[in-house]
Amino acid sequence: MNHAGHEHGPECACGHHHAAPAGIYLISPSSAVPDPAALALARERLAGIGFKTTVDRTALAVHERFAGTDKQRLASIRRALKQKHPIVMATRGGYGLSRLLPCIDWQAVADSGKVFVGQSDFTAFSLALLARTGAPSYAGPTAVFDFGGKKMDDLTADLFAESMRGELDVLSFESEDSDRVDARGVLWGGNLAMVCSLIGTPYMPEVPGGILFLEDVAEHPFRVERMLTHLWHAGILSRQRAIVLGRFTDYRLAPHDNGYDFPSVLAWLRAHVKVPVVTGLPYGHVKVKATLPVGRKVGIATEAGMAHLLLQEHV
Repeated sequence: MNHAGHEHGPECACGHHHAAPAGIYLISPSSAVPDPAALALARERLAGIGFKTTVDRTALAVHERFAGTDKQRLASIRRALKQKHPIVMATRGGYGLSRLLPCIDWQAVADSGKVFVGQSDFTAFSLALLARTGAPSYAGPTAVFDFGGKKMDDLTADLFAESMRGELDVLSFESEDSDRVDARGVLWGGNLAMVCSLIGTPYMPEVPGGILFLEDVAEHPFRVERMLTHLWHAGILSRQRAIVLGRFTDYRLAPHDNGYDFPSVLAWLRAHVKVPVVTGLPYGHVKVKATLPVGRKVGIATEAGMAHLLLQEHV
């Protein structure tokens, strides 16, 4: 199993003198939270790693499959911009942000200076924010999935806390099947299906010379390949300096696949898209996940079965 190594481990992070713990405002911009107890547990665990939380008043609302009506979910985003906590985290992914994109005041989101964190469906928010304003956000944990389950992954929690405190400089991970690369560019991407859903819309960022990271869940390898071909045909893949693949999990092969699996997709990708491919990024619908800055310039390099993502440089 791959693991994320980082320059500043929790042991030295504790040596720093921090101001009062940062606060997190929890919103539900996508699917409804199925179990309020999981959100309560997530708040306890976030408090345990130094984050006070406030839950938006409609975070547990339910309308059809959504966490409230479109109007309610939009109002929760507006409240998030005005409240005092510096970090805004999605309780979960699912579906629903795509419906809200034209109604969000993106400049107000950028001007708020809030740090937005989420994954999965939240990819639409992060990429729309980047496309409309150039402002960064984070692809990282969501409250219920990562902090409200049976067991919290300590590395995921450490990586999140260090990222929020600006202490994580380098993320290193095992990457046995990677091309050689040493490049810099703007990090962007997220959930592959959500990235593809934005092609041809005003919410798809144009990132020439970027470092594109991708993951997905419950998508058969042929669907993953079809989405990658969509990005390729749209001219997006060939403009990147590196394609960094996270986890593609929870899919089921069929007898007629005849050995076609994820390695076949990788072979196709490498044969047709002449951009270095890096594998093994600890990110996706999995327990161990990094917190990644979307829209910030980073470096990526591979050597001897390892990849190193340089998240910030101290001049």
